[in-house]
Amino acid sequence: MTGERDSRGTAVATRQGRRTRGGGGRVRSAVLWDALRKVLDRIDPESGPRDVVDVGGGTGGFAVPLAELGHRVTVVDASLDALAALERRAAESGVTVRAVQGDAVDLPDLLGRDTADLVLCHSVLEYVEDPAAVMAALTHAVRPGGSVSALVPGQVGAALHRAVAGHFDDARRALTDPSGRWGEHDHTPRRFTRQSLSALVENAGLRVGALHGVRIFADLVPSGDLESEQDAEALIALEAVAAVHPVLRELATQLHVVADRV
Repeated sequence: MTGERDSRGTAVATRQGRRTRGGGGRVRSAVLWDALRKVLDRIDPESGPRDVVDVGGGTGGFAVPLAELGHRVTVVDASLDALAALERRAAESGVTVRAVQGDAVDLPDLLGRDTADLVLCHSVLEYVEDPAAVMAALTHAVRPGGSVSALVPGQVGAALHRAVAGHFDDARRALTDPSGRWGEHDHTPRRFTRQSLSALVENAGLRVGALHGVRIFADLVPSGDLESEQDAEALIALEAVAAVHPVLRELATQLHVVADRV
């Protein structure tokens, strides 16, 4: 069984690379996919497929590849249109993904408690009314020994990008605003620092297992500058090292935490 699972994992990783090849997408997602693979390796030893819930998973960008690995995947999303697109995408890939309409904060009521080995919550916490309530819901949904993967926008990274673009007042506001917003035209309601994300996780009763910076250099390098596959691979290798660097990860466009329920 282990050999078959490893073969599926390699095939899915290869397809993910092909889907984003030719632009910066593969580079930008490489660190995140690597972190997820490590979590799946840990929670999926010899016992076979596990239960994965993707909260706000939309059209299945993560859910379908995880289903292709053989896991039982459920997507919870408020948008019926997104769930319909998810079902089409899953059918085209020859896998089944369960689609459930609902809000993140209602996850235990929708699926029950202790029902998932891995819960994904990517690009959700910045938009919800009460991030603490959502994190508590994620905690209730994951089984003891399981993990929550949360991806959020970084406050320091936003300030860096505004400054690089020449918007120095915006950069200052992004650093000093309690929500990490740079102005009234900022479409992101909330951003996080390493400290605020860690506190959110720990206050919900989870333990921070790993914290990565995602898209540290990748968003500063124009896609056109990646002239070869060798350039892309070199940038991916750089991102992998910077992702866990105690200083550089703070500069990331996004912060990713793997939070474990013990």
